[in-house]
Amino acid sequence: MVRLLGPQDRLVTLVEKQYPSVSIHVRGNEITLLGPTADVESARRLVEELVLMVKNGNEELTDIEVTASARMLDSGNPTSPSVALGEPIISTRGRTVRAKTLGQKKYVDAIDENTIVFGIGPAGTGKTYLAMAKAVQALQRKEVNRIILTRPAVEAGERLGYLPGSLTDKIDPYLRPLFDALNEMLDPEIVPKLMATGAIEVAPLAYMRGRTLNDSFIVLDEAQNTTPEQMKMFLTRLGFGSRMVITGDITQIDLPVGTSGLQVVRGVLDGLDDIHFATLTSDDVVRHTLVGKIVDAYTKYDQIQLAHRNSAAARRGDRA
Repeated sequence: MVRLLGPQDRLVTLVEKQYPSVSIHVRGNEITLLGPTADVESARRLVEELVLMVKNGNEELTDIEVTASARMLDSGNPTSPSVALGEPIISTRGRTVRAKTLGQKKYVDAIDENTIVFGIGPAGTGKTYLAMAKAVQALQRKEVNRIILTRPAVEAGERLGYLPGSLTDKIDPYLRPLFDALNEMLDPEIVPKLMATGAIEVAPLAYMRGRTLNDSFIVLDEAQNTTPEQMKMFLTRLGFGSRMVITGDITQIDLPVGTSGLQVVRGVLDGLDDIHFATLTSDDVVRHTLVGKIVDAYTKYDQIQLAHRNSAAARRGDRA
């Protein structure tokens, strides 16, 4: 009951938030739901799914699991939340990595079923984190011989200038997010050993040219900052027995000029067999709840600005 209800019965409050007409009372080992019949039935199904998640080993339920489960149940999805969100990807350092939303579950399943997967979505949707988890899983299962993690070395809106130190020191700030994720997935003492043996390689995208990557799980992060030429170069590195996951957010392009390779590639490759485009939304954000609201607010703002620009262009055309 403690794991189900959360600290200070926080999850009870979240269930009531999902179904405002239902009041929940907890006494000992019993939960009582009061309210309109239809709403009580929906709340009951949600509570039962949360109970199953706890029984299946979810260490600590959060508002993300509650909200995602409610959405799945209300949408009539044939797969129950306890099944979709309960399957572990990897267990490491006393914690288990799982998909936390239906969108994340579809993304993870697509990685299992396709050779190349594009994970496109806003910040906080777990694109890179889940791709890294699947890479570690594949290495542990000996499905691949090595993991290759790469990203373009592009500053996020600032010019850092020439960084001091060796080449490794210069590229480390760009690749640090990948190292951070690796250290969460694996024991930090093991990571340097795997890198020394070549089982894990972390390198900037520029290092990929001219290589053929066989028996590898390759993750390209921040793909929105690739040029179309770089994207083509990266995709053609694919060798036998390898899989690729390309992640990015087309609303956060830091390229100084030109078009993002991630924007172009869908029009080029969409519809090809064994290539899947997984789109994540603000519903899949697994950071602070405010992040999802921020993403939605910026999306709305961008749509308004685009409408204004199109309207202004149309007026200029009429005057011409």
